[in-house]
Amino acid sequence: MNIQFSDLIENSPQAPGVYKMYDADGTLLYVGKAKSLNNRLKQYLDIPKLEPHKQIMRTLVTRVEWEIVPTESDALLREQELIKTQKPKYNIMLTDGKMYPMLALTQSEFPRLLKFRGKISQRRDVYGPYPSVTALNETIKILQKVCQLRTCTDTFMRNRSRPCLLYQIGRCSGPCTIAQTDYAARVALARRILTGDSEPIITDLSQQMQKYSDALDFENAALCRDKIAALTHTSNRGMRRNHAHRATIDWAGGVDDLEKWLGIKINRAGVFDNSHLFGKNPVGAMIAFGPDGFDKASYRHFKLKNMAAAGNDIAMMSEFVTRAVDRGPEMDLIIVDGGPAQWNIAHRVAPHIPILGVTKGEVRDGDEHFIMPDGTVYRDMPRDSRLFLMLRAVRDEAHRFVITFHRTVRAKTVTGSVLDEIDGIGPARKRAVLRHFGSVRAIADADLAALMRTPGLGKNAAEKIYAYFHSDVI
Repeated sequence: MNIQFSDLIENSPQAPGVYKMYDADGTLLYVGKAKSLNNRLKQYLDIPKLEPHKQIMRTLVTRVEWEIVPTESDALLREQELIKTQKPKYNIMLTDGKMYPMLALTQSEFPRLLKFRGKISQRRDVYGPYPSVTALNETIKILQKVCQLRTCTDTFMRNRSRPCLLYQIGRCSGPCTIAQTDYAARVALARRILTGDSEPIITDLSQQMQKYSDALDFENAALCRDKIAALTHTSNRGMRRNHAHRATIDWAGGVDDLEKWLGIKINRAGVFDNSHLFGKNPVGAMIAFGPDGFDKASYRHFKLKNMAAAGNDIAMMSEFVTRAVDRGPEMDLIIVDGGPAQWNIAHRVAPHIPILGVTKGEVRDGDEHFIMPDGTVYRDMPRDSRLFLMLRAVRDEAHRFVITFHRTVRAKTVTGSVLDEIDGIGPARKRAVLRHFGSVRAIADADLAALMRTPGLGKNAAEKIYAYFHSDVI
């Protein structure tokens, strides 16, 4: 979720000193020094311009403190003292050179993909750091599929008498025992992917796939299709990576604060949201949470039964809340994403359960306010409080859950001809975009810039496709 960092540093002084950043649990994340605290802290407002480790650290910050000292030299001494005595998580990781896993291409006749942690100077052709081992493993998996580079050690490779399983499943070209004529080209392709140059590769693969298809070589055409889908997924994931690191939620403390605020006992709360596209494929969803966090076993999806209510958010909310209350799970609190109309209908169909409305206000992620179980409006909750962060997190989780379900339903109710429903997308453009992305799901996940780079599509058609899958989801 987006912490209002500007509010945290609003009163920072134009003076030398040290600053300390904390997460929602009160853990000290980072200590830094500055000649001007105000100028230095403002640099953290633009997350994409920060170093990778600071990008991730910045998304976790919910509190900032500072100490003013006489001179910049004093700030340096104070910073060193605090790091030594308090051992802030991100300072220690940086000192050890082991913050995040990285990927290297070794220098050898057949370069190997290598995971490692350590100083960048220890390896050549280093890429990263990656925010997690999972993210790094996914990158390696994609490179194996597309480039078929080896990941085994030199000793393992030298002692092979036949290719290993990775060769059998198409993840390695088998340089251990099979003569290689294009391994250098595979390495060059991997470097392009690792530096973000995926779009020209997708275009080349699309052309190759078409040639194989025209020649009725459907096996190789399918391989190209799978590579296109993998690269498209990686590209889209990379664009979203900065949003994937969410602040840590103190669930037990947050629920305790919620109980005291509302004067009720909460074992399980349900959060509701709706989604439709101009009334088509109307769906709803409920997520649940309690003192231990999200209760995913209690999550529910809903397809609208009363199609006369399609596109009517209030009527849809009425049906979904009614069905959830009738069939369980048991809830001590219902939270609806919306204003007075959504709150009123939920209160009408579930009068025995307290209803809390979370409104977006005029500015989303900064102007939220709440409709209390008694119908009054509450606007004064501190934006950095653990209760506010928890409520925003559960609202965002409900929105994510329903939007994901809505796109899944739409994908299941249509085939590749879904593009036929978009005005201005004829057979030629449909073939172009499907050839470029490999699947309707990849098209739905693509951003506008990626769609506009599709050969033969054009700006207007790209905007129409993007709007169909994204712009008007409610």
